[in-house]
Amino acid sequence: MLDYNYIKALHIIFVVNWFAGLFYMPRLFIYTTEANEKPEPDRSILIAQLKIMQSRLWYIITWPACIITVVLGTTLLFTSGFLSQGWMHLKLLLVVLLLGYHFSLQYIFKQQQNNLFNYTSTQLRIWNELATVFLFSIVFLVVIKSKLSLLTGFISLMVLVILLMAGIKLYKQFRKEE
Repeated sequence: MLDYNYIKALHIIFVVNWFAGLFYMPRLFIYTTEANEKPEPDRSILIAQLKIMQSRLWYIITWPACIITVVLGTTLLFTSGFLSQGWMHLKLLLVVLLLGYHFSLQYIFKQQQNNLFNYTSTQLRIWNELATVFLFSIVFLVVIKSKLSLLTGFISLMVLVILLMAGIKLYKQFRKEE
């Protein structure tokens, strides 16, 4: 049986891989959505290549990393004694919400694989930032645990969300000026 620290290290490595997929997949959705607005033959060529990239990222990196992260995290949960601690309950809630986000990306992935583009690139850019919010929330919660009051954490998270939305708005302005 693997030592707790080896399982923890592997869990962290697969979390990083999972988030790599969660960060990059919406970018591919954005590029595919924008490629759909291009004239032929660019549209067909770009979309075909982007769909291949989406499939490889989703099925070779993101899904396996998600599954391994959950398996290793569950193993840690039952060997660490953290299940009785309040911060872990909040972390588990965030992980469940993160899995919901993952499944929302699966939904968009399936749509785009079927040439359905129901979201604008701006909507997808906003959705893309949700992974950042989850990452900040979970990492700060795990590292700081009970030292961070719920109110302080919530306020900090709202500041992060405002900064991310401002960044998206600035980027949109920048793109209009090009």
